[in-house]
Amino acid sequence: MSRLAFPSLAAIILAAIILAGCASLPPQTCRPGQEAMLTAELLFGRKVGERLGVSEAAFRRFVDEEVTPRFPDGLTVLDASGQYRDTASGALIREPSKLLLIALKDEPEGRARLAAVAQAYKTRFHQQSVGTILRPACISF
Repeated sequence: MSRLAFPSLAAIILAAIILAGCASLPPQTCRPGQEAMLTAELLFGRKVGERLGVSEAAFRRFVDEEVTPRFPDGLTVLDASGQYRDTASGALIREPSKLLLIALKDEPEGRARLAAVAQAYKTRFHQQSVGTILRPACISF
């Protein structure tokens, strides 16, 4: 075996071990009074080109018109500061952002509503993407 082949083989074995661990995660066990759910974090950039294109008022209208009807049980919006690498130019872009937190049941309908919110934002505000992070969680209210 050549020296160059060994790191590749080691990387493949390590990836297989990591992926096998992800596939065999135990089911979520929650404390009494808590429910196994998902938490969704949606990351919304607010620049359009080189300028701030999504004002506070415009984002509030977006939440009222697109998010609240899909998730009427509640949500949290936080101000954030984000950065990403632009896929077209390769430039590092920093921008004011919004972080939307939603707790939801792990069901296809909820995931579809999240995707619809992300698509609505991209369409309305001419965005390349909306970051979406899903995590299992034990939740009580």
